[in-house]
Amino acid sequence: MTRFSKIVLGSAGAALLGVTFLQLPARGAEAQMVPPPARDLPAASGPQIAVLSGGCFWGVQGVFEHVRGVQRVLAGYSGGKAETANYETVSGGDTGHAESVQITFDPKLISYGKVLQIFFSVALDPTMKDAQGPDSGTQYRSEIFAANADQATIARAYIAQLGAAHVYPSPIATRVDPLQAFYPAEAYHQDFLETHPSYPYIVINDMPKVDALKKLFPADYTAEAHRSTSGS
Repeated sequence: MTRFSKIVLGSAGAALLGVTFLQLPARGAEAQMVPPPARDLPAASGPQIAVLSGGCFWGVQGVFEHVRGVQRVLAGYSGGKAETANYETVSGGDTGHAESVQITFDPKLISYGKVLQIFFSVALDPTMKDAQGPDSGTQYRSEIFAANADQATIARAYIAQLGAAHVYPSPIATRVDPLQAFYPAEAYHQDFLETHPSYPYIVINDMPKVDALKKLFPADYTAEAHRSTSGS
């Protein structure tokens, strides 16, 4: 399913035209706080970057824009080439790109491991392969793009830890691959949850994730969003 119907029609408009939305339970409705990683990265000097893919980037961006210690979150594309890093091409599902978010965070306020714990707890269902919620296709896969070898080590160890603990009823499908590049998405995708809080897709699929963040991680939640355009 592409997001053409989400942007142009919305749920009500799609119904009038006979387009059926696949409605699955929102991740936030089933969210659970998973155990923190047994291994984490030490606090470093200066801002750090985490690039994560977990389905539609609207929701993942919306979650992390409300996390303390995060400075900025950009929606974009990662995994493919620069010339195909645009929404219309990525929506075809054969570019290698995944809809992703680039999270800039202060490691003295929030660790990389905590970023991953929030990701696995409320941002997605990591057992889904090439799909999330109502969306399907390789561009909606679950993937951690490690910025360096240390991030890759922590991410792989954490996935193994969660798998060994049988936290989820099915195997984790989340991939870990080296970050080659991140390409920001078009301006109309940025901060979509914040600028369109009553949009049907957001209400059904993404606001429950933010609510789950507030409920499960109250100490890490901030009501004021870190907008991508603010730079802070």
